[in-house]
Amino acid sequence: MVNYTYILQCGDGTLYTGWTTDLKKRLRAHNEKRGAKYTKNRTPVTLVYYETFETKQEALRREYAIKQLSRSEKLELIRKQDRLLN
Repeated sequence: MVNYTYILQCGDGTLYTGWTTDLKKRLRAHNEKRGAKYTKNRTPVTLVYYETFETKQEALRREYAIKQLSRSEKLELIRKQDRLLN
């Protein structure tokens, strides 16, 4: 099973970081207002970044580390991934 740590951009421009084992299902849940309390009133949300891990513990550690970053550091992380994909 793959574990994901992800960043969403909310409808109000804020960023939300979380983890899941099913990225598509979790994104759908967020947009159907069944996701996290934080995103419930900030839809629509868009997936802007993710990483994969073998274990839940690794994904949770990375989620915590990303949550400690400043907004500008998170945006830089997102930009770096975009450059790699394009």
